[in-house]
Amino acid sequence: MSLFRSVRPSRRDVLKQSGMLTALSAATPLTAILGSGTEAAAQSTDGPATSKGISGDNLFTRIGVRPILNARGTFTIITGSSSLPQVKQAMMEASNYFVHLDELMPAVGAEIAKLTGAEAAIVTTGCEAAIALATVACVAGTDPERTQALPYKKAKSQVIIPKHSRNPYDFGVRMCGVEIVEVDSEEELHAKISDQTAMIYILSSPSTEKGPLSIQNICSIAKTKGIPVFVDAAAEEPLVPNIHFAHGATLVGYSGGKCMRGPQAAGLLLGQKDLVEAAWFNAAPHHNWGRAFKVGKEEIMGMLAAVRQWYKRDHEAEQREWRSWLGTIESKVKALPSVKTQYLEAEDLSNRSPRLAIHWDAEKLGITGTELVDRLDKGTPRILVEGGSGRRPDHMQSSISIMPYMMAPGQDRIVADAIYEILTHPGHYENPVIPQGTVAQIAGDWAVSIHYSRGTGEQHFALSQDGDKLSGTQVGENYKADLKGTMHADHVELTSNMQVSGNEIPWAFHGVVSGSSISGTVHMGEYGEATWTAVKS
Repeated sequence: MSLFRSVRPSRRDVLKQSGMLTALSAATPLTAILGSGTEAAAQSTDGPATSKGISGDNLFTRIGVRPILNARGTFTIITGSSSLPQVKQAMMEASNYFVHLDELMPAVGAEIAKLTGAEAAIVTTGCEAAIALATVACVAGTDPERTQALPYKKAKSQVIIPKHSRNPYDFGVRMCGVEIVEVDSEEELHAKISDQTAMIYILSSPSTEKGPLSIQNICSIAKTKGIPVFVDAAAEEPLVPNIHFAHGATLVGYSGGKCMRGPQAAGLLLGQKDLVEAAWFNAAPHHNWGRAFKVGKEEIMGMLAAVRQWYKRDHEAEQREWRSWLGTIESKVKALPSVKTQYLEAEDLSNRSPRLAIHWDAEKLGITGTELVDRLDKGTPRILVEGGSGRRPDHMQSSISIMPYMMAPGQDRIVADAIYEILTHPGHYENPVIPQGTVAQIAGDWAVSIHYSRGTGEQHFALSQDGDKLSGTQVGENYKADLKGTMHADHVELTSNMQVSGNEIPWAFHGVVSGSSISGTVHMGEYGEATWTAVKS
């Protein structure tokens, strides 16, 4: 079961994949700062060692958690990026002082705004917090009666989101209690703008750079109506001049724990001064709707250090170094039977790093991509890579890909050696055992109970059957989905992708039929596992 969300191939498709290794200054090479190998210590110019590698005894292994050699990217679930030495130093120094947050944030925000070319800025607890605080700023402003009435009373109660921008992260908008109004054309946008429209939210991606619902065109329409536009640029590089402000955006949100390599629990909200100030007004330490979004002095100063360093780093040197690491891995494996390699280039400013795809025939090398991913994960050191395709016995064409964005100098050789060792000594894998016997007939209506770790959900399946092939509908408590599956004797497998607001729930049901009942387990991707029972109606 994958731990990682599958999001559209823009922005957080790792958001594609993310993070950045960098130098202490534009003139200092990475290897001079970070050393070589996993045991090398990354040090600030005047601070202690900040990293001692991923193997052996460390603070994580002592509590039973295995650190990761990250060849996958800046996924939040594997703790994003590795913060810069300057960030660590700033956070450590900040922890030794007490300051007034209503003095600190304006001072830090002014410098970040100047560096990024924005009118104003605040540090948030991540891009999701920036989305939420921007929404509340547009809904309630700095009127304390309105902010205290949230989320039950709102002077403006709608946020428009183009269908191309719906995504799991627009939860930051939804959690504010507003109504999401979807639009799929310029005509719909004009028609659905009303006096209840508080904001328009757009997820930045290559598709939003063109067409009638491009960022530029939406901003132009919104400006005539006086409606703020928020652009979610979480994993993007904060270029100056800012491309989104150039298109007319009012507010832009960034993650601090992606390419800027700031604190993982930090982000930026940039944009129009009164709205940025309203976002801060609604956030902690103030007793308003956003009190839960508490950003500490350590994260604030760490984020300032990350932004300062961003504009000093030699980003093209970083690109060359990452490509050289991929070359090390490619050289190690490309001569193996059936192996083909391919370089994948970033499509936009999100997670701007080359990636290496490795393809092979598992019939010839004896191991599929999914099996290789599992072996790397269980190995020492523990290595996570991107993707992993291939399935026994009917899909033996296999692949993985490598994202060097969060690797350290020397880890390219470790990854290359580990992949080569497994591909040349794969061990023995059996094809999965498929139950044999008379195929059970389960067409009809079923009352389904799903037993979660907390609570029980009631659903309804309507199934059709053609031999061993299944199809049908899944009616949940709030949403619906199409089912497809297979019968193997009395064993049933059903899958669906249930479209929910801005997201989807993947369902993979496995069960055993006994007369007019079925029982088994269900896997829901990042939402975990449960058991289920069904009774024929």
